[in-house]
Amino acid sequence: MKKALALFFIAFVYQGAYSQEKYTPTKENLEARASFQDAKFGMFIHWGVYSILADGEWVMQNQDIPIDRYELLPTFFNPIDFDAEEIVRLAKDAGMKYITITTKHHDGFAMYDSKVSDYNIVDATPYGKDIFRMLEQECKKQGIKLFAYYSQLDWHHPDYFPRGWTGRKTGRPEAGNWSAYLDYQNAQIKELAENYDIAGFWFDGWWDQAPDKEEWHKRVEYRIEGIDWNLEKTYKMIHDVNSKLLVGNNHHELPFEGEDFQMFEKDLPGKNTTGFGGADIGSLPLETCETINHSWGFNLQDGKHKSVKDLITYLVKASGNNANFLLNIGPMPNGKIQDEHKERLKAIGEWLQVYGEIIYGSRQGSVSVEDKLVSTRKGDKLYLHVLESSGEELLISDFDHKIKKATFFKDKTAVSFKLKKGVLKLIIPENKKEEIDTVIEITLK
Repeated sequence: MKKALALFFIAFVYQGAYSQEKYTPTKENLEARASFQDAKFGMFIHWGVYSILADGEWVMQNQDIPIDRYELLPTFFNPIDFDAEEIVRLAKDAGMKYITITTKHHDGFAMYDSKVSDYNIVDATPYGKDIFRMLEQECKKQGIKLFAYYSQLDWHHPDYFPRGWTGRKTGRPEAGNWSAYLDYQNAQIKELAENYDIAGFWFDGWWDQAPDKEEWHKRVEYRIEGIDWNLEKTYKMIHDVNSKLLVGNNHHELPFEGEDFQMFEKDLPGKNTTGFGGADIGSLPLETCETINHSWGFNLQDGKHKSVKDLITYLVKASGNNANFLLNIGPMPNGKIQDEHKERLKAIGEWLQVYGEIIYGSRQGSVSVEDKLVSTRKGDKLYLHVLESSGEELLISDFDHKIKKATFFKDKTAVSFKLKKGVLKLIIPENKKEEIDTVIEITLK
């Protein structure tokens, strides 16, 4: 309870700071939100010059690499095997409806043709091509929406000062102009909004300057004073360019004024297995993101890939918690995707060819049993996703519906059931159980 009150207080303080003028989404924005909520499944791509070092996207921080050494990486970043058509096709065949890619991660390097800074893939690498533009064009061809991940945290820019919790050993002088950095950040964000056909922004890094983050205090000696990100100005600028652009921010708090969806990192909404989650769930569309192995950016030594069953189960649980699932791949330095990731995406796509209609466009159902069952709903159809069961009898208490009929979704055969005083008893013979998800379709009266 104390933690919940603390989170509410922090969110209230920051929302108060940023919301001098109430944000009213346009009709086009609300339609975009609904479309986003219907999509259910997207591809996350973490890719940058850090992939060369094959130690994840935080390698600059984790190995304390100073800027003058890190700047050598772009000079030999030449991903000649990058194939935008193949990546978008991979996403589409997996049943994904949108792609979110890192246009700038915490290392400050832009993976698009930025006119604000020449520290970008076009001007600073032998490759010299705008991979974000190539993805934009392919997404338009193949009917996939494109989102821009943008890190507000920047370990490279000298004016990112005062320093936050991270990036303190990159060799920058302990001086800078915070307002100048915000102008730089907003200029890059504006050029992305104006010059690329995107569906919205996925922001990250706000937490680097959050003053009362317990989990950071446990790990680092520094304490910082709260600074003003002036998110209201940034968000208004985006919506002024195009009101239907969606804005989300991975700040691990309740949504702030001007945001259009709420995301959760490596956790289902409201859960806190990571130690930095646990934010209350707001009223906006939801999204949760997760990795196929354990790393976001390419990590040569991370071969612990989640199983197809685990990934599909997570997709189902996300849908049953009213959230989209943004599943990450980390391309290798040459631009190729690991075979293990391709294989898993292909298998998920095959599963969605059968079960996609109960995932896409669905909303959270009224029934759930921790780790065993979630439900989705579309109209008068309630879909029970039985993920784990022992024996043939399944009991669900507090079932507040009347049932017209119940069938197994896959073969449409009848399910034996009895509903009495709010307790629903279903019989699921062993030969009807699916390896991943046994779906029972209930038509409600």
